[in-house]
Amino acid sequence: MFLKLDSMASKLVNPASQVGHPVPRMRKMLRTHSRSVPAIIHPWTRRKKIADGVRPIHTIKVAEQSPGLVDDNKEINENDKDNREVEQIKADLYQAVQVINRGIFGVPSAKKSAILGLVELLESQNPTPDPTLNLEKVGGRWKLVYSTITILGSKRTKLGLRDFITLGDFFQNIDVAKGKAVNVINFNVRGLNLLNGQLTIEASFKIASKSRVDINYESSTIIPDQLMNLFRKNYDLLLSIFNPDGWLEITYVDDNMRIGRDDSGNIFILERSQESET
Repeated sequence: MFLKLDSMASKLVNPASQVGHPVPRMRKMLRTHSRSVPAIIHPWTRRKKIADGVRPIHTIKVAEQSPGLVDDNKEINENDKDNREVEQIKADLYQAVQVINRGIFGVPSAKKSAILGLVELLESQNPTPDPTLNLEKVGGRWKLVYSTITILGSKRTKLGLRDFITLGDFFQNIDVAKGKAVNVINFNVRGLNLLNGQLTIEASFKIASKSRVDINYESSTIIPDQLMNLFRKNYDLLLSIFNPDGWLEITYVDDNMRIGRDDSGNIFILERSQESET
């Protein structure tokens, strides 16, 4: 572009170049110049008529946003993006734990690895890095959706969980003010009459760090008596599976999901429950 304009300038100052038809050459130059201008004029250029021709008028639009506002908007957009990513990971996790009975009777290794990968992604974006300093997010009623605790082989057979006893929902009620946690495991017994019952385990907890609590088993009960009679011979085995004694690291918690890891390396995924206690 600059070389082309310099060449035209040299022709204008050279008298020899003006011999013959000066007016057409001048018109050619003007046409050439008018074609070149739009390429270097700001996109917001407008033209205004004057007495003997058209002259380009440059208008400049200045962004009047303050640097702070731009930074705030960028931060908001990034937060929205992060929130969408977290919600997508949670949706994928809920999909992955479907139809595996909370993992209690084992999960294929490939699926287990996929679930672990999603758990680690969520843990890396934990919105509550110091959960024991924000216990209002931990308190309340929770429903277990997945756990790496398993009941397999002879344990499952001894507890009658192959044939006529099935597991229902698992709930955890956390009373922050009292430092109490109550786990409720529901059972259904098939037979002439359907029998529903539950194992209740009460424990206390104390804050051990910004993300960890120490848990101490206190008591347990089974109702009704008919269910206790079915489990009586293997009651110690049942408690050894569901006893919460030890510590729990809260690795992720938001308004509706909580993830924890215990001292045995187990993972627990719970969702906040809207169901009332029965």
